[in-house]
Parts: sequence; structure tokens; C-alpha cells
Amino acid sequence: MVLPGIFKPKKTSEADPKRSSKSSPPRRSVSKSPTKSLKESESRSQHRKHSSRFNSRTVLNTDTHPLNLPPEERERRRRSAMSGPGDPPTPMDLDQDGDASSASPSPPPTDPTSFSDANGSTNDADMEGPTSPVPPPHRFKPTTSPPAKPALDPEECKALGNIYFKNQDYVRAIAEYTKALSVEPQSVIYLSNRAAAFISANRFEEALADSQQAQELEPQNAKVLHRLARIYANLGRPSEAVEVLDHIATFQTVTPAERAAATSMQTHIKQAEEALRRGTTGSMVVHALDQAERALGPGVEKPRKWQLMRGEAYLKMGNVNSLGDAQGVAMSLLRKNRKDPEALVLRGRALYAQGENDKALQHFREALNCDPDYKDGVKYLRLVQKLERMKEEGNTAFKTGKYKRAVELYGQALEVDPNNKGINSKLHQNRAMASIKLKDFKSAISDCDRAIALDSTYLKARKTRARALGESGNWDEAVREFKAIAEANPSEPGIQKEVHNAELELKKSKRKDYYKLLGVEKDASENEIKKAYRKLAIVHHPDKNPEDESAAEKFKEIGEAYECLSDGQKRARYDSGEDLIDPSEMFSQGGGGFPMGGGMGGMGISPEMLFNMMGQGGGGMGGGGGGFSFSTAGGSPFGSAGGARGGRSRGAGGFPGGFSFG
Repeated sequence: MVLPGIFKPKKTSEADPKRSSKSSPPRRSVSKSPTKSLKESESRSQHRKHSSRFNSRTVLNTDTHPLNLPPEERERRRRSAMSGPGDPPTPMDLDQDGDASSASPSPPPTDPTSFSDANGSTNDADMEGPTSPVPPPHRFKPTTSPPAKPALDPEECKALGNIYFKNQDYVRAIAEYTKALSVEPQSVIYLSNRAAAFISANRFEEALADSQQAQELEPQNAKVLHRLARIYANLGRPSEAVEVLDHIATFQTVTPAERAAATSMQTHIKQAEEALRRGTTGSMVVHALDQAERALGPGVEKPRKWQLMRGEAYLKMGNVNSLGDAQGVAMSLLRKNRKDPEALVLRGRALYAQGENDKALQHFREALNCDPDYKDGVKYLRLVQKLERMKEEGNTAFKTGKYKRAVELYGQALEVDPNNKGINSKLHQNRAMASIKLKDFKSAISDCDRAIALDSTYLKARKTRARALGESGNWDEAVREFKAIAEANPSEPGIQKEVHNAELELKKSKRKDYYKLLGVEKDASENEIKKAYRKLAIVHHPDKNPEDESAAEKFKEIGEAYECLSDGQKRARYDSGEDLIDPSEMFSQGGGGFPMGGGMGGMGISPEMLFNMMGQGGGGMGGGGGGFSFSTAGGSPFGSAGGARGGRSRGAGGFPGGFSFG
């Protein structure tokens, strides 16, 4: 510290300016205490040393974190912070040598609070201790630990999977490939290997998923694409298989053998579709589908489209068995999805073809509930409703005796749906029945032939045809037809009775036809018969034809016909054929009596006819002892007009409980 009272400058003389300009007056040395001089000397030496060391470094940023400072700077700041505020700074002497003047002054002591950072440290001592703050983020360089070794080695899993695959243990192979994919899910090799194992295990849907993923990763991998095409073919998707093969052909040759399975399946499906479109026989469609299905993978379900095509083909075939098969196809689809409108319509059409129109309408309505815009459902619903309405109108006309109108209505109904064999066969049969009532036997036979052509198992049409043949006068053919039906269907109710009636009518046709002689119908009234007789009697009277020898014979036949038909009882016996029965044949079967099961004796007369023969008039099965009473009001049922000659009567000398003829 400089004492102003001790040091006094020497005054310069104004008269000697030259001397004053040349040199400065000599400076007096100031006497100091030894202790203070030693302190000042040490302070200057330390200051020069620190200044030269500090100036040799790059200027430090004031925002630099303390931990990022050089060690000597951290030490300097620590000491500066530890120095007390009572020690005054050492002043610089004006006469210091050049080194001292060029050195930068020592920076002022730093407030310890200036070192506080975001981590709460306030001095270097704290920073270097066990609670030193973490360096700031922009200066921190975390050390990255090496990646952990995976628990599974995918290559080892793949190698093990290959071993299982070669040993045909596909389940374990799939498990190993799956482990490899859990480590490397985007590996085309692992995906492709697992797809191959899925194919060998007949799990084609899962193989398809792996192959599609591999194809997305490597679109130009020929091996993956070939496997994908094979899977499509095994699943019954030949068009997609062909597309994949065409894509391969853009960068690699595809041999015909590699295309064979997919192209063959595609060809068969196109043939089936074309056959359905042209409306050819359903058997062609079924054959094409059978060939296509042979190329499906083991255990692969038939594609839904193929099943619907098969059901359509069965409907086109139209026979009883094929209609049952069509229902089977529809039911298999409905078991998977009860709300499948196409399957519902398919089953409804099968029911409609079988004549179960009420059930068919229910299925069509249910299909429209599932899909109101389904066109086939609307089409067949309206079709069946129209056909059902017209058929009912024809049936009503027939029941009310309007046979001509019935024939017209049945004909209109036949035009509604020409492809429905089942319903059309019934309509042809109904029209044949109406034609028989109109005595148009030729048309009736023609309608029956068409009905049988549509449904060869339609027995009712066959029996109607036999009846029409007999009514037309061809009882020989009618008997043959009835017997053929009875032989093929012995359990058919009433067929034996119809055979007997036809045989009886055949016998009747071989006798004199009284109705034909008089020129009247079999249902002619008594007045019509009388008028016809009188007219013919005048024409063929022998007195009017003296030169015609046949006139007398003709006149005799006319009289015989009139005698029979004008008598109600005789006409009834003539019409029923009772007059043709020989009484001896009634009991010709050994031991007499009524044979069980068949007819009577060699004639095969049914008990019903026998009772009718015995019950003419007011008698019938009489009382008294439970015997039969035959009353014909004019003679024996086996004799001609006149009394009951030789008749056996109940009364005196009679047989209690026996036969009474009276």
C-alpha cells in the first residue's frame, strides 16, 4: 500500500526544458517492511504464473459447466471461492517490467453461487464428491450396451425344422419354423419353409397366408410364386393360380407340366359354366365338376360356387334322386350359414320341383328376408305363386264339372315354367283326366305319355293312361298296362282290383255291345235308349227290307239290346259284367267257399262284386241265422229274365242259415 506522505515528487526546473525532455527524474526507492515485501513478491510471482497459463488457453465460455472445465481452472475457481473477502487485492506497480505489464489481470473472485447448476451443486467440492451432478444432456454421451443375444437362434430352429420336414414330422417342423419367425418375422426363407410344411400337412389355408406374405416381401421370387400357384390350385381357385403362373412367365419360363393342374381345373369349370348357360343336361355339368374336384387338395372342402353349380345341375336333371341330391347340397350349405339366400333358393326350387309348393314359397320368402334385392328369390317367388294360382283354378273347374275350362287352365299353367318336370307331369296328368271326361281319349293318352316322359316313376299317370286306353276300346292294351304296373309295384294300393276290372272290361268288350248296337253312350238315359231303338227298328225292320237277309238279324240284335238296356236290373248286371260270370266258377277253388286274398275261383271275382251281385233289389245280406239272402226281384242273379227257377228259399223244409233265393 503506497503512503502519499512519504513519497514526494521532485519539481522540475522550468529554465531547463531540455533536461526535462531527455530523461525522467530518478525514482526514489520506497522502504518497506520485510514481511510485507515478501508477501507482495510472492503475490506478484503467483499472479504472473497464473496469467501466463490462463492466457495460453482458449477463452472459456462463461456458460460452461464446471465439470467441463480444465482441472487447473476448476482448482483456481475452488481456491478463489475459498479465499476470504478481507484480503484486499494486491495493486499493480506502475514500474513493473514488461512481463508484468503485458499479463492480464487476475479475474475477480467468483461468487460461489454462480456455480449453481440445474442439479443443485454449488461448488467444485460438492461436484467432486459422491453426490456429483450428472452432466447436462447436450454434453452427455451415454454408453450403449451391446445388444442382448436372442434366446432363440433362428438358424438352429430352421435347421431342426428341416430335419423334421424330411422325416415327415410336419407338426414339429411347423413349430420350429414358427420359432424362427418369432425372431425374424420378415424372413422369406422361414415363411416359405413353413408354407411347404403346411402344404404337406394338408393345411392349405395357412400355407396360403404364409406364401402371400412371402410374395409381398419378394414379388419376383419364382420359388415362392410357384408354391403360391400350387396352393391356389389345391384350394379350387384355378383362375388365380393361372394368373400367378402368367406373372412368373414374364421373367422366367413356365413349363406345360407346371401349368397342367391349374389349366385343367380351369377348363373343367368353364365347361360346367357353359353347360349351365346353354341349358344342356345336368349330367354334363356334374361330370365336369367331378373332374375338377379330383384336383383339389386332400381334405379341401369343395368351393361354395362349385356346390351351387352342382345343385343347379341336379335341378336340371329333374328326377327323384337328383332332386334329393339338390336338397342335400342346399342343406350342407345351410348348415354353415342358415342365412345364405342362394342356398335357401336352391332348396326352395328343389321343393318346388317335388311339388311341395307351400314349403318352396316359405324358403323363397326367407331368402328375400335375408337379401331383399336377391333377384332369383323374387323371380321364383312370383313364378310359383302364379303357377299355384292357375293350377288351383284348373282343379276348381274340374271339380265343378267344367272339364273344357279345366283343360284350358291346365294348358296355360303348363306354359308358366316349361323346365319344371315335376309340376308339369302333374299338370299333364290332370289335363288327361279332364280329357277322359270329355271322351277325348286320344288327347288323354298323349298327355299321359308326356307326364310319364317327364317322370317315369309317376304311377298315377300310368294308371290314367291304361284307363284311357280301355275307355277308347283297347282293353287288351289296358290289361297289359295294369298288369305291368302291378308287377313292378305289388304294394300299390288297389292295383289288384284295377287289374281285375280291366280283365272284366276286356271280357265285356268281346261280347255284344248293346250300347254300340243302339248307337248311344253308356251313360244314356232311358228315353235316349227308347228313341234310338225305335229309330233303328224302323230302319232295319224285315218288312221294310225283304230282300236284305241281314236286316232280320240286325233287327233281332237291336231288340235284344233294347230288352237288356231298358230293364234297370238287367242293364246293371250287363254294365257290371255279372252276366259273364259262370256260377260254377264261383266255387271252383278246391273245397268251395271264399278264397282268402284273391278273387273268386278261376275268375278272380272280388268279394265286393259278389256282394253287389247278391244284393240287387231290396234283399242283400238277409237276416235269420246270419245267412245270405239273394233277392233279385225277378230271378236269379245268374239267370235270365223270368222267375227264380230252382231258387232255394228259406221257410218250411229250408236250410236255416243257408242261402235264400227269392
